[in-house]
Amino acid sequence: GVPKISQKVGEEAIETVVAANVEGPERLASEAADLLFHLLVLLEARGVPLDAVWKELTRRSR
Repeated sequence: GVPKISQKVGEEAIETVVAANVEGPERLASEAADLLFHLLVLLEARGVPLDAVWKELTRRSR
């Protein structure tokens, strides 16, 4: 469910930050892919379409 997916997103975020600070670019790309994947799973589980995220990013860039 959502709590478990959320926990996984948090774990992947931490792994991405660690990779950004102490690993090479290939490892960072791998961890970023994991983070994005689990974030997409979370959005789907909560019924938030990716389009809503893009719209919010567009709004912020104005």
